[in-house]
Amino acid sequence: MASLQHALEALISIGSLLRGRLRARVFVSRGAKIAPKSQIGARCRIDRPWCLEAGARLNAESDVYLKIVSDDAVLKFGDHVFIGRGSEFDVICQVSVGDHTVIAPGCFVTDHNHGIAPHSRVDQQQCISNAVSIGTDVWLGTNVVVLPGVRIGDGAVVAAGAVVTRDVPAMAVIAGVPARILRYRDRDSAQQVTEDRNLNEFSDSPPLM
Repeated sequence: MASLQHALEALISIGSLLRGRLRARVFVSRGAKIAPKSQIGARCRIDRPWCLEAGARLNAESDVYLKIVSDDAVLKFGDHVFIGRGSEFDVICQVSVGDHTVIAPGCFVTDHNHGIAPHSRVDQQQCISNAVSIGTDVWLGTNVVVLPGVRIGDGAVVAAGAVVTRDVPAMAVIAGVPARILRYRDRDSAQQVTEDRNLNEFSDSPPLM
């Protein structure tokens, strides 16, 4: 009985894999540049797919939303990137994600904010954009928010629920709202930034979203 159950689970997994790869090919037919062996989950939405570039073996779980809102925007994923269920990328300018980066479910990454000048309503003002870069071997925990202009260095880890408002050094482990450095994954990186305490001084007025 157990062997039959295992066989059925294996067939279901293979079916899911094939459907995910077929969805990726459908987006390729609509103009997306997605490398082979990538998977797109059920109910994923990609606006302006011709603005998307993804390396080999991208794995986007179900309900991921790649909201590309400008024909001039660029959204790039490296090889072996994982995007968890329900995450959203809201892109008007440029967002890039490096190889082997893991994005847990429910994350939100954007490269733009609304203007908030007092002379007119927020919905009447132009968006202000600033490119976002997420490095290689980065881990964003569940429900992380990454705001415009942020650069996250290679090997960084962002704890669940953090709001990232400014640059993150390579190999840093950060958490909180706004996110602050807790420690480093390796001793060498910690020593390199010890003299620059400003890296851990976040703005008193972080960007809004």
